[in-house]
Amino acid sequence: MAATGATGTLHGVMLTPSDVARPPVVLIVPGSGPTDKDGNNTLGATAASYRRLAEALVDQGVASVRIDKRGMFDSAGAAADPNNVTIGDYARDVAAWAQGLKPVTGAACVWVLGHSEGALVAAVAAAERSQDICGLVLVAGAGRPLGQLLREQLKANPANAPLLDEAFAAIEKLEKRQPVDVARLPAPLQMLFLPAFQPFLMDAMSYDPPELLRKYQGPVLVVQGTTDLQISMADAERLAAARPGVKLVKVEGMNHVLKAAPADRDGNLATYREPLKPVDHKAVDAIVDFVKGGR
Repeated sequence: MAATGATGTLHGVMLTPSDVARPPVVLIVPGSGPTDKDGNNTLGATAASYRRLAEALVDQGVASVRIDKRGMFDSAGAAADPNNVTIGDYARDVAAWAQGLKPVTGAACVWVLGHSEGALVAAVAAAERSQDICGLVLVAGAGRPLGQLLREQLKANPANAPLLDEAFAAIEKLEKRQPVDVARLPAPLQMLFLPAFQPFLMDAMSYDPPELLRKYQGPVLVVQGTTDLQISMADAERLAAARPGVKLVKVEGMNHVLKAAPADRDGNLATYREPLKPVDHKAVDAIVDFVKGGR
């Protein structure tokens, strides 16, 4: 199916239960980088997390639409340059989907589920245009600005120790919306701060997720796995503490790609390449209860 975005046609796949009249509809917003509507990306993740999630939701009477990002995959025609986009652009596309799905589904509004970076996109969309959004489901979403998260992720790898001063200086410049001269950076950092990607980073760093939730007064569910190697439980708790009414569900043993996974890094990352492995049923149950309950 398709929606009319500001810069072209956006494409997605809808799954609808055959035996439920007007089921709740969940819009699944993908995470960072070249991640497609199924939850796979060109960097090696092939877990098909969004497809497995959609299949699990439809089995419990919940419809879903999982989408390709502007400028990528089936939505490639919606942007001449997939790097020349912002979080705000993605949020406007979410609003277009939410508005466009209402006459198609007969639903009064759409539940927006954002995964990873998609959680930030969902929160921006809801803060700026909430009338077509029933509520938010934020799965493995950061609870602080991107600059803070990048610093922590870089520090977590001991091999990065010699690079930290220059990396942190670059992040600080981007937070001030100042470009970074990558030619002056060590080779390992040049890919992280590619010039074509810097406008996106500047925009993404300008948002504080809890502040966005304070602007949006609709229902919010935060879902976080305890074996997520990319987003911490502290992030989820920060989101939940943004305001009263934000519900947090902690899923024991679930990782960033929504699969049951051990805490050890090798075993955890192995699930990123297991498309047949189902998403964690505890997360699915929490999402279904939330959207069916309307709160």
